[in-house]
Amino acid sequence: MTHDPLGPQPHTPPQPQDAPPGPLDGLRVVEMGSLLAGPFVGQLLGDFGAEVVKIEPPGVGDPMRAWGRHKPQGQSLWFPVIARNKKSVTLDLRQQAGQDIARELIAGADVLVENFRPGTLERWGLGPDELHALNPRLVIVRVSGYGQTGPYRGRAGFGSIGEAVGGLRALSGEPGQPPVRVGISIGDMLAGTLGALGAMMALFGRLRSGQGQVVDISLYEAVLTYMESMIPEYALTGQTRERSGSVLPGIAPSNIYPALTAAGEPGEWVVIGANGDNVFRRLVQEMGEPGLADHPDYATHEARGQHMREIDDRIAQWTSALGADEVVARLEAAGVPASKMYSARDMMNDPHFAARGNIVTLPHRTLGDFPMQGVVPRLTGTPGSVRTLGPDLGEHNAEIYGERLGRTPEQLAQLAADGVI
Repeated sequence: MTHDPLGPQPHTPPQPQDAPPGPLDGLRVVEMGSLLAGPFVGQLLGDFGAEVVKIEPPGVGDPMRAWGRHKPQGQSLWFPVIARNKKSVTLDLRQQAGQDIARELIAGADVLVENFRPGTLERWGLGPDELHALNPRLVIVRVSGYGQTGPYRGRAGFGSIGEAVGGLRALSGEPGQPPVRVGISIGDMLAGTLGALGAMMALFGRLRSGQGQVVDISLYEAVLTYMESMIPEYALTGQTRERSGSVLPGIAPSNIYPALTAAGEPGEWVVIGANGDNVFRRLVQEMGEPGLADHPDYATHEARGQHMREIDDRIAQWTSALGADEVVARLEAAGVPASKMYSARDMMNDPHFAARGNIVTLPHRTLGDFPMQGVVPRLTGTPGSVRTLGPDLGEHNAEIYGERLGRTPEQLAQLAADGVI
């Protein structure tokens, strides 16, 4: 059976000179599935040193290879991020020969990540019972729309559906207007984050039991986990949370406020969070209205929540006459949390982002310098790293199938001719 890389004697494969071994160095992960939620699990594990072998359909690969904005060369600008630190092999899992090869690969793996519709792996003879008979220590992370059990288990589900069923979409947008979506695939990313966390919990449990297990992650449950006190609010008070735009009901001041651009024209926005009593006092002092801190309508957290509109109007009147940079600078000096709305341009030119290494740049095969977000969380002793961008389709077939599984060049050529790889 394979070593346990979380145990006392981890295997240490060669690392690039500028990337020290991460905390998951030696962990072998097989990633099946496509698009976002499952592959985001693999991205997070790969960021911290795991070897992630991504299985893709021959010929077309993961649809993410065609998603996202493109340069003139037709290259996806999203796939190099979601597939960073991974190795790509092609394999037709619908063929018996492909399923046999998958079993060989999984036999030496620590973690399998998949996001097919429930029942798909079982139809291919790759369900948990079969795989655990082959590799009892295997941790299987299964990401799906509604989970592996329950009456909805067979339904198709994307992140947007999970956001709706989990309650997020109903709260997104302005009061009285249709729900809106966040500008990123947040449901998929939440599920992927919890999938990676579940994998680590299961691996830690394996240190004690010696056995693998299934991590069952559904998109809607991942969203539901983050819904704060929405459930008890309804159950115990009969109140249902509604869309509230840029504020949280009862929390004030905490909103966006208009400001001037560098050219002195309207068009900028700043976020100010001053709902704590002492912070609010510092804010109104800077605004030139120190008496507001002791006014009965604003002196306490509860009072400010009840008079949110009035105090937001006062703050907006102050900020709208100032440049956004001046507002932020003055509030920073006063100890009041505030910020402009950051764009990608702001992030790439911000000294704090640079000092923290938030943007990392690697050379792309055809696009030149390729910047992207760095690794989070930050570990001081065994930090994660971005070592490679998303690979070409099947780039590692020879390494994985040849060197690791022992297929000869002639056998690989025949598998390719048969459409298996």
